[in-house]
Amino acid sequence: MRRAVLMLACAAALPTAALAREAMVRTSAGSAGRIAIDLARQTRSSIVVADPVIANRMVSAIKGRMNAAEAVRVLARKAGGRAVPVGAAGWRIEAAAPPRHAAPPPAAAYSSKQLPLPETPSAPIVVVASKRDLTIRQIPAQITVLQQASLEAGGIGGTEKIIQRVSTVTSTHLGSGRNKLFIRGIADSSFTGPTQATVGQYLGDLRLSYNAPDPDLRLSDMAQVEVLEGPQGTLYGAGSLGGIIRLVPNPPILEEASGSLALGGSLTQEGAPGGDAAATVNLPLGQSAALRANLDAATLGGYIDKPLLDRRDVNRTHLLGGRATLRVQIAPDWTTDVMGLGQSIDARDSQYAGRDAQPPLTSNAEVQEGATSDYLMGQLVLSGRIGPARLRSTTGFVRQELEELYDATIDPEAPRRFSQENHTEMIAHETRVWQPVTNGFGWLVGASYTHNHTVLRRSFEDNLLRKATTGVRNIIDEMTLYSEVSLRLRRGLTATAGGRFTYSRLSGSGQDVMPAASPAMASLRAQMTADRDTSTVLPSLALTAEVSDATVLYARYQEGFRPGGFAIESDFVRRFKSDHTQTWELGLRHGTPGESTFDVSANMSYTRWTDIQADFIDNAGLPSTANIGDGQVWSASVSGAVTIMPGVRFEAGATWNKSTVDQPPVDLLALVARAYDQRAYASLLQETLARSMQVPNIAGFSGRVGLEWQRELTTDLRLSANAWASYVGKSRLGIGPELGELQGDYLDSGANLRVGTDRHGVTVALSNLANSRGNRFSLGTPFGSGRDQTTPLRPRTLRIGLDARF
Repeated sequence: MRRAVLMLACAAALPTAALAREAMVRTSAGSAGRIAIDLARQTRSSIVVADPVIANRMVSAIKGRMNAAEAVRVLARKAGGRAVPVGAAGWRIEAAAPPRHAAPPPAAAYSSKQLPLPETPSAPIVVVASKRDLTIRQIPAQITVLQQASLEAGGIGGTEKIIQRVSTVTSTHLGSGRNKLFIRGIADSSFTGPTQATVGQYLGDLRLSYNAPDPDLRLSDMAQVEVLEGPQGTLYGAGSLGGIIRLVPNPPILEEASGSLALGGSLTQEGAPGGDAAATVNLPLGQSAALRANLDAATLGGYIDKPLLDRRDVNRTHLLGGRATLRVQIAPDWTTDVMGLGQSIDARDSQYAGRDAQPPLTSNAEVQEGATSDYLMGQLVLSGRIGPARLRSTTGFVRQELEELYDATIDPEAPRRFSQENHTEMIAHETRVWQPVTNGFGWLVGASYTHNHTVLRRSFEDNLLRKATTGVRNIIDEMTLYSEVSLRLRRGLTATAGGRFTYSRLSGSGQDVMPAASPAMASLRAQMTADRDTSTVLPSLALTAEVSDATVLYARYQEGFRPGGFAIESDFVRRFKSDHTQTWELGLRHGTPGESTFDVSANMSYTRWTDIQADFIDNAGLPSTANIGDGQVWSASVSGAVTIMPGVRFEAGATWNKSTVDQPPVDLLALVARAYDQRAYASLLQETLARSMQVPNIAGFSGRVGLEWQRELTTDLRLSANAWASYVGKSRLGIGPELGELQGDYLDSGANLRVGTDRHGVTVALSNLANSRGNRFSLGTPFGSGRDQTTPLRPRTLRIGLDARF
């Protein structure tokens, strides 16, 4: 008996002795939740950050040789919490102040033996897009969170990184800085015009644009990117019909001087080489201030040839951008951030080709096309606490300038170009106060103001002169009040209700308009462009049921809208109306993405869309905007992942959309008829109806699969690899006879591998593994005849990169 007791005592002591050994710990600066995950992996322990506020708090790096207990205590001290032991190899970090005579937690150490980690709850991911510090489990909507590691895998990129990882996000692929993004089957048009985007894009709390295209910001030094499917009218108001994409940058760290550098070079098959560089630095300025800045530069090699101009690889693109943030801690729980951002994109020529061009990847355009995009942003953010409530106030300014050149040649002997310039300026402010969900209750109240001024100018130019054509000016002022509240009705069942009231004032005018032929025409124009006021109320309601510790069901109803505006039709300025969506959604989530052995998320939604805003081609060959009628969109998506063996994880996702448009209104048919009066009306009507019964730019089916592999080669050396493939189904370019051509139906793929330590690494990445041509977008120039243009995928490209942190 005594011998048995001694053996049991020795067995019980073995884990403690093993856990007491020291290990080399090295993490980068970041949120306490992310660092907890790194420490748990490096020390082979379990660390849970119980308070979402603590989990989201930014702390400096932890480096040195220490055991697990020491590492957890260092993290808890930096995050302003306390470490509480849970079992022989587990800790929980809480927000409460540590007791005066707390007993030290048991020691732990790193074991070099490769062992699978137990599936334990880790730090919750706080979703900034919720505006209430909610975790993924608490949000009654479909959401995807992309962490910094996945965004930087294979090199720093732009919006294409999001599209590759999230099957519900699509793009027009007109060109960097010119694209329109769509989520969940809600799409309007293919062009950069007066309509507001259907997807709201944000950097922190400030919207990137109002009715301008995606600026395609480089995703450098981002803590995470959040994709929240829509509509999101209650929290985000106008322009969130399809959802929102929120970029969350890493904030300055007050206590640490650190930096990072990444360099890469690329070779494109059948194209020109390219290169990229990114650098980030964090500098403390005294005890209560810090500056964080990053700089990005990239050259994307061209791969389109123009034989008629005797030029090869014409579509080379240069990108240069940077961001700097100054954080000042003005009180223990109050900070002020001042951010400035700028980015310039120069696309030397167009990226479209002839549909049946020989050789492939060639364009028969006789002029140089291309685009330039300049983007500037400044914002001031005040954050703090008022008792149990929190406050965040953001004021910002945005300027975006885009110039696009298109081949508009009619006579081969007289080449000419069409120029379109879009100048946008926006001033925005938002202040919100909220209390996170505690004891089953949480609330949010906010107010915002947005002023947006856009001028769209157009002209034709040849070798001798430049002739202006009709343009348009759109001005909108929006004032908004919104609120949301969550209440636990019973154990495991929470109700969320909210509402938003928006007052909008619309104004505008024509630019370079032909003089009125008569006083009656002048009076009609004045009535058309007269100021308009509109008020909109957007309610929302949701129920969330926690079926188990790992499974959540939700149901929600929400609305969204976009205000109307002025569009150009030939030489006239015409008004289009606001559109509105109502969405019913059911969804399920099981497990935690990236942490659970198995996780899955699925949802189905139905949207009724009234007065849909979309584009058609007018009789001048230019895009114009109109309300194309009412419609409905059915959408379903599923995504998930499973760990098939230690260090190997398989993930997959798919989305299905079915959209129909009711009978197009008579005025739209009349607009199309004016553009094609040479056709018989019956033939025109039949062709228009045949190609106008589907919401444009949304594929019926899209899917993605991916495989992640991680292996510890030594104590410090690690191998990480990713491979993925995605399929984009068929969709239509737009409405009407000219824009009804099919596009899509292609396969894209890629893989990347990194070998290195936490401080240094070498990356090899290969995109478009199958070297698919595909057709991402059936538009190059709106003046092309027969819609015989395609936008192919970038050919197979190899990138080799180096990265370092210090």
